Amino acid sequence: MAEFVTLEVSDGIGTIRLARPPMNALNRQLQEELRAAAREATVNADVKAVIVYGGEKVFAAGADIKEMAEMSFAEMSPVAGDLQSALGCISEIPKPTVAAITGYALGGGLEIALGADRRIAGDNAKVGVPEVLLGVIPGGGGTQRLARLIGPSKAKDLVFTGRFVGAEEALAIGLIDEMVAPDEVYNAARKWASQFVGAASRALAAAKASIDQGLDTDLNTGLKIEAQQFAQLFATEDRTIGMESFVANGPGKAQFTGK
Repeated sequence: MAEFVTLEVSDGIGTIRLARPPMNALNRQLQEELRAAAREATVNADVKAVIVYGGEKVFAAGADIKEMAEMSFAEMSPVAGDLQSALGCISEIPKPTVAAITGYALGGGLEIALGADRRIAGDNAKVGVPEVLLGVIPGGGGTQRLARLIGPSKAKDLVFTGRFVGAEEALAIGLIDEMVAPDEVYNAARKWASQFVGAASRALAAAKASIDQGLDTDLNTGLKIEAQQFAQLFATEDRTIGMESFVANGPGKAQFTGK
C-alpha cells in the first residue's frame, strides 16, 4: 500500500492524490509512489482522464530539502535522472491530465504540475521555482518545461529570481490556464476532465503524442509524426464508429468504445 500517493478512480476519472502533510514535501518515497500511480493510471482502461491534486490547502511545496541537504555530487549524480523522471511522470500518461493547484506549488511541486496538459489554480495560489535561492536550479524538468510553456525570457525571470508568482500573474503569462475560487479547484478540474470520459481515447492519445513529440523536433519531422499517428487511427474501432455515426447522424453523437 502506498503511504503518500493514491490513485482513486470514479466515473472514468482518475485522481492522483498527494498526501504527505503538512506541505506534501516530495521525498524519494513520494516520488516513487507518484511514478507508480502514473503508471497505474496509464494502464487502467477505466481511467479516461487524470487529475493531480494535493488537497484543499497545498499542492506541493517542493522537494524534501532535509533529505537532499547532506548529499554530495557523487551521491546526487546517479539519482538526478530518477528525480527528473519521477517529477515528470505525469507527462508520460497518454491521457488528458490536469493539475488542480491549491496553495503552494513550488519547485518540484510546480514541476509535477508542468507535466500536466492543463493547470487550474485557486486565486490564492502561489507558484514558482525557488531552487536558485538554495544554490541549485530546478532539476525535475523545470528549466525545460517552463521555457517551452511560457517562453525563455519569462522562464529565466522566474528561475533566476526564484520569486513566487500569484495566480493572476501566472494566468497572464500562461503558467496556469484557469483561475477559480480556492474551494472550486478540484471541481473545476473534474469538470474539465469529464469531457473525455466518453471520448475516443486512442485519438486523444494520438493527438497528445503528436503535439508533445512534435514540439521536440522540427516542423517537417513533426508533420511526419502527425501523419503516422493519423494513419494508425484507421486501425481502431473508434474511427469506424465515429465516421459511420457522422455519416448517419451528424457530428457529436458517436458512442466510442476506446478501442
